[in-house]
Amino acid sequence: MSDREIISTFKYVSRMKPEFMLSELRAYLKEEASDRQIYETLRPHFFDLGTDVVAQDGDFRIVRADPCRKLELSDEEKQKNELFFDSAGVSRKLERLIEQYIEKKTAKSWDDTLVLEKVRKAIQSQKASYWKEGNSRAISYEKGYSILGYLAYQFPVYFVQFQYLLYELAKDGLLKTRMKILDVGSGPGTIPLAVTDLYNRLDGRSADIHAIELFDENIEAYNFLVAQYAAMKSNVMTGEPIKADITAMDIEKLPDNIDLMVFSNVLNELKGLDLQQKATIVKEMSGKLADDGNIILIEPADKTNSIEMRRLTIMLKRMGLRIYSPCSFIWSGECTLDTCWSFEQKKDIKPTRLMEKLAECDEPYRYMNTDIKYSYAILRKDTLSKQCFTVPGKAKFARMSRMDVHNKKRINVACSLMSGDLGDEKYRLYRICDGTSKKAVYAVLPSHNLNDENEAITRAAYGSILKIYNVLVKYNEANDSYNLLIGKGTTVQPLNPDKDDEADISGNSFDPHAC
Repeated sequence: MSDREIISTFKYVSRMKPEFMLSELRAYLKEEASDRQIYETLRPHFFDLGTDVVAQDGDFRIVRADPCRKLELSDEEKQKNELFFDSAGVSRKLERLIEQYIEKKTAKSWDDTLVLEKVRKAIQSQKASYWKEGNSRAISYEKGYSILGYLAYQFPVYFVQFQYLLYELAKDGLLKTRMKILDVGSGPGTIPLAVTDLYNRLDGRSADIHAIELFDENIEAYNFLVAQYAAMKSNVMTGEPIKADITAMDIEKLPDNIDLMVFSNVLNELKGLDLQQKATIVKEMSGKLADDGNIILIEPADKTNSIEMRRLTIMLKRMGLRIYSPCSFIWSGECTLDTCWSFEQKKDIKPTRLMEKLAECDEPYRYMNTDIKYSYAILRKDTLSKQCFTVPGKAKFARMSRMDVHNKKRINVACSLMSGDLGDEKYRLYRICDGTSKKAVYAVLPSHNLNDENEAITRAAYGSILKIYNVLVKYNEANDSYNLLIGKGTTVQPLNPDKDDEADISGNSFDPHAC
Protein backbone atom coordinates (compact mmCIF):
# COMPACT_ATOMS: atom_id res chain seq x y z
CA MET A 1 0.00 0.00 0.00
CA SER A 2 1.55 3.28 -1.10
CA ASP A 3 1.51 6.43 1.01
CA ARG A 4 0.15 8.29 -2.00
CA GLU A 5 -2.96 6.10 -2.16
CA ILE A 6 -3.62 6.48 1.59
CA ILE A 7 -3.34 10.28 1.38
CA SER A 8 -5.49 10.45 -1.74
CA THR A 9 -8.18 8.26 -0.14
CA PHE A 10 -8.13 10.35 3.03
CA LYS A 11 -8.67 13.53 1.00
CA TYR A 12 -11.64 11.93 -0.73
CA VAL A 13 -13.31 10.71 2.49
CA SER A 14 -12.66 13.94 4.41
CA ARG A 15 -14.36 15.92 1.63
CA MET A 16 -17.42 13.69 1.85
CA LYS A 17 -17.67 13.41 5.63
CA PRO A 18 -17.17 16.24 8.16
CA GLU A 19 -16.43 13.63 10.82
CA PHE A 20 -15.42 9.95 10.74
CA MET A 21 -13.25 7.34 12.44
CA LEU A 22 -9.83 6.73 10.90
CA SER A 23 -10.46 2.98 10.80
CA GLU A 24 -13.31 3.62 8.32
CA LEU A 25 -10.68 4.55 5.74
CA ARG A 26 -9.73 0.89 5.32
CA ALA A 27 -13.04 0.20 3.56
CA TYR A 28 -12.07 2.67 0.81
CA LEU A 29 -8.54 1.35 0.21
CA LYS A 30 -7.79 -1.06 -2.59
CA GLU A 31 -5.25 -2.98 -0.49
CA GLU A 32 -5.08 -3.96 3.17
CA ALA A 33 -3.44 -1.52 5.59
CA SER A 34 -3.40 -1.47 9.38
CA ASP A 35 -4.81 1.44 11.37
CA ARG A 36 -1.29 2.16 12.64
CA GLN A 37 0.13 2.27 9.10
CA ILE A 38 -2.66 4.61 8.01
CA TYR A 39 -2.12 6.90 11.00
CA GLU A 40 1.67 7.06 10.62
CA THR A 41 1.32 7.89 6.92
CA LEU A 42 -1.21 10.65 7.56
CA ARG A 43 0.27 12.08 10.76
CA PRO A 44 2.40 14.76 8.99
CA HIS A 45 -0.54 15.78 6.80
CA PHE A 46 -3.59 16.02 9.10
CA PHE A 47 -3.05 19.69 9.90
CA ASP A 48 -2.45 20.85 6.32
CA LEU A 49 -5.46 18.82 5.14
CA GLY A 50 -7.68 20.85 7.45
CA THR A 51 -8.56 18.12 9.94
CA ASP A 52 -8.27 17.71 13.70
CA VAL A 53 -7.53 14.29 15.20
CA VAL A 54 -8.80 12.98 18.53
CA ALA A 55 -7.66 9.66 20.01
CA GLN A 56 -10.72 7.61 20.94
CA ASP A 57 -10.96 4.02 22.19
CA GLY A 58 -7.92 2.79 20.30
CA ASP A 59 -9.00 4.59 17.15
CA PHE A 60 -8.85 8.20 15.95
CA ARG A 61 -11.81 10.47 15.35
CA ILE A 62 -11.22 12.76 12.36
CA VAL A 63 -13.04 16.09 12.47
CA ARG A 64 -13.09 18.70 9.73
CA ALA A 65 -11.46 21.78 11.28
CA ASP A 66 -12.96 25.24 11.30
CA PRO A 67 -11.21 27.75 9.00
CA CYS A 68 -8.02 29.16 10.51
CA ARG A 69 -8.25 32.76 11.73
CA LYS A 70 -6.55 35.12 14.15
CA LEU A 71 -6.88 33.96 17.74
CA GLU A 72 -8.80 36.45 19.85
CA LEU A 73 -8.80 35.69 23.56
CA SER A 74 -12.17 35.68 25.28
CA ASP A 75 -12.62 37.33 28.67
CA GLU A 76 -12.88 33.89 30.24
CA GLU A 77 -9.61 32.75 28.63
CA LYS A 78 -7.85 35.89 29.82
CA GLN A 79 -9.17 35.34 33.33
CA LYS A 80 -7.99 31.71 33.37
CA ASN A 81 -4.50 32.67 32.24
CA GLU A 82 -4.12 35.65 34.55
CA LEU A 83 -5.12 33.36 37.42
CA PHE A 84 -2.45 30.86 36.36
CA PHE A 85 0.31 33.47 36.15
CA ASP A 86 -0.66 34.89 39.53
CA SER A 87 0.65 31.65 41.07
CA ALA A 88 2.39 29.88 38.19
CA GLY A 89 3.87 26.43 38.40
CA VAL A 90 3.81 22.90 37.02
CA SER A 91 0.36 21.35 37.18
CA ARG A 92 -0.14 18.49 39.59
CA LYS A 93 -0.97 16.14 36.68
CA LEU A 94 2.32 16.94 34.96
CA GLU A 95 4.24 16.73 38.24
CA ARG A 96 2.89 13.23 38.70
CA LEU A 97 3.80 12.25 35.13
CA ILE A 98 7.39 13.37 35.78
CA GLU A 99 7.45 11.40 39.02
CA GLN A 100 6.15 8.35 37.16
CA TYR A 101 8.86 8.75 34.54
CA ILE A 102 11.49 8.78 37.28
CA GLU A 103 9.98 5.61 38.66
CA LYS A 104 10.00 4.02 35.20
CA LYS A 105 13.67 4.89 34.66
CA THR A 106 14.92 3.91 38.12
CA ALA A 107 12.53 1.09 39.07
CA LYS A 108 12.26 2.85 42.44
CA SER A 109 9.90 5.33 44.02
CA TRP A 110 10.51 8.89 42.79
CA ASP A 111 11.31 10.00 46.36
CA ASP A 112 13.63 7.08 47.14
CA THR A 113 16.66 8.34 49.08
CA LEU A 114 19.19 6.91 46.61
CA VAL A 115 17.29 8.28 43.60
CA LEU A 116 17.12 11.75 45.11
CA GLU A 117 20.84 11.74 45.86
CA LYS A 118 21.69 10.76 42.27
CA VAL A 119 19.41 13.50 40.95
CA ARG A 120 21.17 16.01 43.24
CA LYS A 121 24.54 14.96 41.82
CA ALA A 122 23.22 15.35 38.26
CA ILE A 123 22.02 18.88 39.08
CA GLN A 124 25.38 19.78 40.63
CA SER A 125 27.22 18.47 37.57
CA GLN A 126 25.01 20.44 35.15
CA LYS A 127 25.42 23.65 37.12
CA ALA A 128 29.20 23.20 37.26
CA SER A 129 29.36 22.68 33.48
CA TYR A 130 27.08 25.64 32.80
CA TRP A 131 29.44 28.19 34.35
CA LYS A 132 32.54 27.00 32.51
CA GLU A 133 33.73 29.02 29.54
CA GLY A 134 35.08 28.19 26.09
CA ASN A 135 35.67 24.61 25.00
CA SER A 136 35.48 23.34 28.59
CA ARG A 137 31.78 24.27 28.68
CA ALA A 138 29.99 21.06 27.71
CA ILE A 139 26.35 20.79 28.79
CA SER A 140 24.98 17.36 28.03
CA TYR A 141 21.67 15.58 28.58
CA GLU A 142 22.67 12.25 27.06
CA LYS A 143 22.43 10.07 30.17
CA GLY A 144 19.38 9.06 32.17
CA TYR A 145 20.07 10.95 35.38
CA SER A 146 21.06 14.11 33.51
CA ILE A 147 17.51 14.15 32.08
CA LEU A 148 16.04 13.58 35.53
CA GLY A 149 18.19 16.40 36.91
CA TYR A 150 16.94 18.71 34.16
CA LEU A 151 13.31 17.78 34.81
CA ALA A 152 13.79 18.46 38.52
CA TYR A 153 15.71 21.74 38.32
CA GLN A 154 15.57 23.60 34.98
CA PHE A 155 12.31 22.32 33.54
CA PRO A 156 9.77 24.00 35.88
CA VAL A 157 11.17 27.50 35.17
CA TYR A 158 11.56 26.98 31.41
CA PHE A 159 8.05 25.48 31.30
CA VAL A 160 6.46 28.58 32.85
CA GLN A 161 8.61 31.22 31.14
CA PHE A 162 7.63 30.00 27.69
CA GLN A 163 3.97 30.26 28.63
CA TYR A 164 4.54 33.94 29.44
CA LEU A 165 5.90 34.48 25.93
CA LEU A 166 3.17 32.44 24.24
CA TYR A 167 0.48 34.30 26.15
CA GLU A 168 1.98 37.65 25.13
CA LEU A 169 1.85 36.55 21.48
CA ALA A 170 -1.81 35.65 21.98
CA LYS A 171 -2.59 39.04 23.53
CA ASP A 172 -0.75 40.76 20.67
CA GLY A 173 -2.91 38.94 18.12
CA LEU A 174 0.00 36.94 16.67
CA LEU A 175 -1.46 33.46 17.23
CA LYS A 176 -4.04 31.68 15.10
CA THR A 177 -6.91 29.40 16.03
CA ARG A 178 -4.89 26.58 14.42
CA MET A 179 -1.12 26.71 14.91
CA LYS A 180 1.71 24.66 13.43
CA ILE A 181 4.65 24.82 15.86
CA LEU A 182 8.25 23.60 15.53
CA ASP A 183 10.37 23.18 18.65
CA VAL A 184 14.06 23.04 17.74
CA GLY A 185 16.17 21.09 20.26
CA SER A 186 13.17 19.97 22.28
CA GLY A 187 14.94 18.03 25.01
CA PRO A 188 12.36 16.07 27.04
CA GLY A 189 9.55 18.18 25.55
CA THR A 190 9.59 21.38 27.58
CA ILE A 191 8.01 23.58 24.88
CA PRO A 192 5.34 21.07 23.74
CA LEU A 193 4.38 20.55 27.38
CA ALA A 194 4.18 24.32 27.94
CA VAL A 195 2.05 24.77 24.80
CA THR A 196 -0.25 21.97 25.92
CA ASP A 197 -0.60 23.49 29.38
CA LEU A 198 -1.57 26.91 28.03
CA TYR A 199 -3.90 25.42 25.43
CA ASN A 200 -5.69 23.61 28.24
CA ARG A 201 -6.84 27.10 29.28
CA LEU A 202 -8.11 27.94 25.77
CA ASP A 203 -11.31 26.80 24.12
CA GLY A 204 -11.68 25.69 20.51
CA ARG A 205 -8.03 26.33 19.62
CA SER A 206 -5.67 23.67 18.27
CA ALA A 207 -1.94 23.20 17.78
CA ASP A 208 0.10 20.73 15.75
CA ILE A 209 3.53 20.42 17.37
CA HIS A 210 6.64 19.13 15.62
CA ALA A 211 9.98 18.75 17.40
CA ILE A 212 13.65 18.11 16.65
CA GLU A 213 15.85 16.30 19.15
CA LEU A 214 19.18 14.50 18.86
CA PHE A 215 19.60 12.44 22.03
CA ASP A 216 17.80 9.14 22.62
CA GLU A 217 17.33 9.74 26.36
CA ASN A 218 15.56 13.01 25.65
CA ILE A 219 13.39 11.41 22.99
CA GLU A 220 12.41 8.64 25.42
CA ALA A 221 11.38 11.22 28.03
CA TYR A 222 9.57 13.25 25.38
CA ASN A 223 7.54 10.28 24.17
CA PHE A 224 6.55 9.37 27.73
CA LEU A 225 5.64 12.87 28.96
CA VAL A 226 4.35 14.76 25.93
CA ALA A 227 2.13 12.04 24.50
CA GLN A 228 0.36 11.43 27.81
CA TYR A 229 -0.01 15.07 28.80
CA ALA A 230 -1.30 16.13 25.37
CA ALA A 231 -3.77 13.22 25.40
CA MET A 232 -5.52 14.70 28.46
CA LYS A 233 -7.13 17.24 26.14
CA SER A 234 -7.74 16.81 22.43
CA ASN A 235 -6.68 20.22 21.08
CA VAL A 236 -2.92 19.58 20.82
CA MET A 237 -1.48 17.06 18.36
CA THR A 238 2.03 15.73 18.89
CA GLY A 239 4.19 13.02 17.39
CA GLU A 240 7.60 11.50 17.97
CA PRO A 241 10.42 14.04 17.53
CA ILE A 242 12.53 14.14 14.40
CA LYS A 243 15.85 12.64 15.50
CA ALA A 244 18.46 14.98 14.02
CA ASP A 245 21.48 17.16 14.72
CA ILE A 246 20.29 20.70 13.95
CA THR A 247 23.79 21.68 12.85
CA ALA A 248 23.71 19.17 9.97
CA MET A 249 20.09 18.30 9.22
CA ASP A 250 18.29 18.51 5.89
CA ILE A 251 16.05 21.56 6.27
CA GLU A 252 13.80 20.32 3.45
CA LYS A 253 12.60 17.50 5.71
CA LEU A 254 10.94 20.03 8.02
CA PRO A 255 7.25 20.87 7.59
CA ASP A 256 6.29 23.95 5.57
CA ASN A 257 4.32 27.02 6.69
CA ILE A 258 5.34 26.89 10.35
CA ASP A 259 3.45 29.47 12.41
CA LEU A 260 5.81 29.43 15.39
CA MET A 261 9.43 28.27 15.50
CA VAL A 262 11.08 28.02 18.92
CA PHE A 263 14.77 27.88 19.90
CA SER A 264 14.55 27.64 23.69
CA ASN A 265 17.86 27.50 25.59
CA VAL A 266 19.46 25.54 22.77
CA LEU A 267 21.69 27.82 20.67
CA ASN A 268 23.99 28.66 23.59
CA GLU A 269 24.63 24.93 24.06
CA LEU A 270 25.83 24.29 20.50
CA LYS A 271 29.49 23.62 21.14
CA GLY A 272 32.09 24.62 18.59
CA LEU A 273 29.88 26.96 16.54
CA ASP A 274 30.55 30.66 16.19
CA LEU A 275 27.87 33.34 16.05
CA GLN A 276 27.75 33.37 12.24
CA GLN A 277 27.16 29.61 12.12
CA LYS A 278 24.36 29.81 14.69
CA ALA A 279 22.73 32.67 12.82
CA THR A 280 22.94 30.68 9.59
CA ILE A 281 21.07 27.76 11.21
CA VAL A 282 18.22 30.05 12.29
CA LYS A 283 18.13 31.91 8.97
CA GLU A 284 18.01 28.72 6.91
CA MET A 285 15.24 27.25 9.07
CA SER A 286 13.28 30.50 8.74
CA GLY A 287 12.70 29.49 5.12
CA LYS A 288 10.10 27.06 6.50
CA LEU A 289 8.30 29.82 8.39
CA ALA A 290 4.88 31.05 7.26
CA ASP A 291 4.91 34.59 5.89
CA ASP A 292 3.21 35.83 9.09
CA GLY A 293 4.97 33.38 11.41
CA ASN A 294 7.17 34.09 14.44
CA ILE A 295 10.55 32.82 15.63
CA ILE A 296 11.25 32.92 19.36
CA LEU A 297 14.84 32.79 20.64
CA ILE A 298 15.17 32.24 24.39
CA GLU A 299 18.40 32.13 26.37
CA PRO A 300 19.38 32.37 30.05
CA ALA A 301 19.58 35.85 31.60
CA ASP A 302 23.21 35.65 32.72
CA LYS A 303 25.44 38.30 31.19
CA THR A 304 27.41 36.04 28.85
CA ASN A 305 24.43 34.26 27.27
CA SER A 306 22.24 37.37 27.18
CA ILE A 307 24.86 39.46 25.37
CA GLU A 308 25.55 36.62 22.94
CA MET A 309 21.85 36.33 22.12
CA ARG A 310 21.55 40.08 21.45
CA ARG A 311 24.52 39.88 19.07
CA LEU A 312 22.88 36.92 17.35
CA THR A 313 19.61 38.85 17.04
CA ILE A 314 21.31 41.85 15.40
CA MET A 315 23.17 39.52 13.04
CA LEU A 316 19.87 37.90 12.03
CA LYS A 317 18.43 41.39 11.45
CA ARG A 318 21.29 42.10 9.07
CA MET A 319 20.57 38.77 7.34
CA GLY A 320 17.02 39.88 6.55
CA LEU A 321 14.84 38.88 9.51
CA ARG A 322 13.01 41.62 11.43
CA ILE A 323 12.84 42.07 15.20
CA TYR A 324 9.29 42.20 16.55
CA SER A 325 10.33 42.56 20.20
CA PRO A 326 11.70 43.46 22.69
CA CYS A 327 14.13 45.77 20.87
CA SER A 328 12.84 48.99 19.31
CA PHE A 329 14.79 51.07 16.81
CA ILE A 330 12.96 54.32 17.42
CA TRP A 331 15.57 56.41 15.59
CA SER A 332 15.43 54.08 12.53
CA GLY A 333 19.11 53.29 12.91
CA GLU A 334 21.29 50.26 13.51
CA CYS A 335 22.13 49.12 17.04
CA THR A 336 25.89 49.35 17.58
CA LEU A 337 26.16 48.42 21.27
CA ASP A 338 28.23 45.23 21.41
CA THR A 339 27.60 44.37 25.06
CA CYS A 340 23.84 44.71 25.51
CA TRP A 341 22.73 42.81 28.62
CA SER A 342 18.95 42.79 28.74
CA PHE A 343 16.45 40.35 30.22
CA GLU A 344 12.85 39.91 31.32
CA GLN A 345 11.94 39.08 34.91
CA LYS A 346 8.71 37.55 36.19
CA LYS A 347 7.19 36.45 39.47
CA ASP A 348 8.74 33.35 41.10
CA ILE A 349 7.05 30.05 40.35
CA LYS A 350 5.76 27.55 42.88
CA PRO A 351 8.35 24.82 43.56
CA THR A 352 7.38 21.31 42.54
CA ARG A 353 7.03 18.50 45.03
CA LEU A 354 10.19 16.95 43.57
CA MET A 355 12.11 20.19 44.03
CA GLU A 356 10.99 20.48 47.65
CA LYS A 357 12.01 16.88 48.29
CA LEU A 358 15.47 17.47 46.81
CA ALA A 359 15.83 20.51 49.08
CA GLU A 360 15.48 18.34 52.18
CA CYS A 361 19.23 18.28 52.72
CA ASP A 362 22.09 20.31 54.26
CA GLU A 363 22.22 22.76 51.34
CA PRO A 364 18.62 23.21 50.19
CA TYR A 365 19.35 26.37 48.17
CA ARG A 366 21.29 24.30 45.62
CA TYR A 367 18.13 22.54 44.46
CA MET A 368 15.48 25.27 44.60
CA ASN A 369 15.10 27.04 41.25
CA THR A 370 12.01 29.25 41.17
CA ASP A 371 13.06 32.68 39.86
CA ILE A 372 12.21 33.51 36.25
CA LYS A 373 14.72 35.62 34.36
CA TYR A 374 15.33 35.16 30.66
CA SER A 375 16.54 36.92 27.54
CA TYR A 376 14.47 36.57 24.41
CA ALA A 377 13.82 37.92 20.94
CA ILE A 378 10.85 37.48 18.63
CA LEU A 379 11.71 37.61 14.92
CA ARG A 380 9.54 37.76 11.81
CA LYS A 381 9.86 37.89 8.03
CA ASP A 382 7.60 40.91 7.66
CA THR A 383 8.01 44.43 9.08
CA LEU A 384 5.56 44.14 11.97
CA SER A 385 6.93 45.45 15.28
CA LYS A 386 5.44 45.45 18.77
CA GLN A 387 6.44 49.09 19.30
CA CYS A 388 5.88 50.50 15.84
CA PHE A 389 6.93 54.13 15.67
CA THR A 390 9.92 56.41 15.24
CA VAL A 391 10.84 59.71 16.82
CA PRO A 392 10.45 62.57 14.31
CA GLY A 393 13.60 64.45 13.43
CA LYS A 394 12.52 67.74 15.04
CA ALA A 395 11.55 66.25 18.41
CA LYS A 396 13.61 67.55 21.32
CA PHE A 397 14.95 64.21 22.52
CA ALA A 398 18.61 63.33 22.83
CA ARG A 399 19.98 60.22 21.19
CA MET A 400 21.81 57.90 23.56
CA SER A 401 24.68 57.75 21.10
CA ARG A 402 25.34 61.38 22.10
CA MET A 403 25.47 60.92 25.88
CA ASP A 404 29.10 62.08 25.95
CA VAL A 405 27.99 65.49 24.68
CA HIS A 406 25.28 65.75 27.36
CA ASN A 407 27.27 64.56 30.38
CA LYS A 408 26.30 66.55 33.51
CA LYS A 409 23.41 68.18 31.63
CA ARG A 410 19.65 67.77 31.84
CA ILE A 411 17.99 66.30 28.77
CA ASN A 412 14.85 64.60 27.46
CA VAL A 413 15.03 61.04 26.09
CA ALA A 414 12.69 58.57 24.41
CA CYS A 415 13.67 54.97 25.13
CA SER A 416 12.69 51.33 25.58
CA LEU A 417 12.67 49.86 29.08
CA MET A 418 14.97 46.85 28.80
CA SER A 419 14.97 45.40 32.31
CA GLY A 420 13.07 45.15 35.53
CA ASP A 421 14.37 46.87 38.64
CA LEU A 422 18.07 45.94 38.98
CA GLY A 423 18.63 48.11 42.04
CA ASP A 424 17.98 47.93 45.77
CA GLU A 425 15.81 49.64 48.39
CA LYS A 426 17.67 52.94 48.05
CA TYR A 427 18.10 53.14 44.28
CA ARG A 428 15.85 51.71 41.60
CA LEU A 429 17.90 50.90 38.50
CA TYR A 430 16.63 50.21 34.98
CA ARG A 431 18.41 49.37 31.74
CA ILE A 432 17.14 51.63 28.95
CA CYS A 433 17.92 51.85 25.24
CA ASP A 434 16.87 53.79 22.13
CA GLY A 435 18.67 51.65 19.56
CA THR A 436 21.60 54.05 19.14
CA SER A 437 23.58 53.42 22.37
CA LYS A 438 27.35 53.13 22.17
CA LYS A 439 27.61 52.49 25.91
CA ALA A 440 25.11 51.00 28.36
CA VAL A 441 22.60 53.52 29.72
CA TYR A 442 20.65 53.16 32.98
CA ALA A 443 17.83 55.15 34.51
CA VAL A 444 18.47 55.63 38.25
CA LEU A 445 15.60 56.55 40.56
CA PRO A 446 16.59 57.24 44.19
CA SER A 447 13.75 56.22 46.52
CA HIS A 448 13.54 59.69 48.02
CA ASN A 449 12.87 61.14 44.54
CA LEU A 450 9.92 58.85 43.73
CA ASN A 451 6.72 60.79 43.08
CA ASP A 452 3.58 60.78 40.93
CA GLU A 453 5.41 62.43 38.01
CA ASN A 454 8.13 59.78 37.63
CA GLU A 455 6.68 56.58 39.10
CA ALA A 456 5.51 55.35 35.67
CA ILE A 457 8.92 53.76 35.15
CA THR A 458 8.27 51.43 38.10
CA ARG A 459 5.11 50.09 36.43
CA ALA A 460 6.20 49.98 32.79
CA ALA A 461 6.38 46.64 31.00
CA TYR A 462 9.60 45.21 29.62
CA GLY A 463 10.16 46.53 26.09
CA SER A 464 7.67 49.40 26.43
CA ILE A 465 8.50 52.92 25.25
CA LEU A 466 8.98 55.74 27.76
CA LYS A 467 9.49 59.48 27.41
CA ILE A 468 11.69 60.87 30.17
CA TYR A 469 11.91 64.64 30.60
CA ASN A 470 14.40 66.72 32.59
CA VAL A 471 16.78 63.95 33.56
CA LEU A 472 20.42 64.48 34.58
CA VAL A 473 23.18 62.65 32.67
CA LYS A 474 26.11 61.30 34.66
CA TYR A 475 28.98 59.24 33.28
CA ASN A 476 29.80 56.16 35.41
CA GLU A 477 33.53 55.73 34.97
CA ALA A 478 33.71 52.52 37.01
CA ASN A 479 31.30 50.70 34.66
CA ASP A 480 31.97 52.76 31.52
CA SER A 481 28.26 53.51 31.23
CA TYR A 482 25.86 56.41 31.63
CA ASN A 483 23.33 56.94 34.41
CA LEU A 484 20.29 59.13 33.86
CA LEU A 485 19.42 60.41 37.33
CA ILE A 486 15.67 60.80 37.81
CA GLY A 487 14.93 63.66 40.18
CA LYS A 488 11.77 65.03 41.77
CA GLY A 489 11.44 67.36 38.79
CA THR A 490 11.73 64.53 36.23
CA THR A 491 8.64 63.42 34.34
CA VAL A 492 8.29 59.88 33.01
CA GLN A 493 5.49 59.13 30.57
CA PRO A 494 4.65 55.90 28.76
CA LEU A 495 4.09 56.39 25.05
CA ASN A 496 0.50 55.94 23.93
CA PRO A 497 0.76 54.82 20.30
CA ASP A 498 -3.02 55.07 19.85
CA LYS A 499 -2.85 58.85 20.07
CA ASP A 500 -1.31 59.98 16.81
CA ASP A 501 -1.37 63.58 17.90
CA GLU A 502 0.22 63.02 21.31
CA ALA A 503 2.68 65.86 21.81
CA ASP A 504 5.70 66.08 24.05
CA ILE A 505 6.22 68.91 26.54
CA SER A 506 8.05 71.07 24.03
CA GLY A 507 5.30 70.71 21.43
CA ASN A 508 6.92 68.10 19.21
CA SER A 509 4.73 65.11 18.42
CA PHE A 510 5.67 61.47 18.01
CA ASP A 511 4.92 59.81 14.72
CA PRO A 512 3.41 56.32 15.16
CA HIS A 513 3.34 54.51 11.83
CA ALA A 514 3.41 51.15 10.16
CA CYS A 515 6.99 49.96 10.42
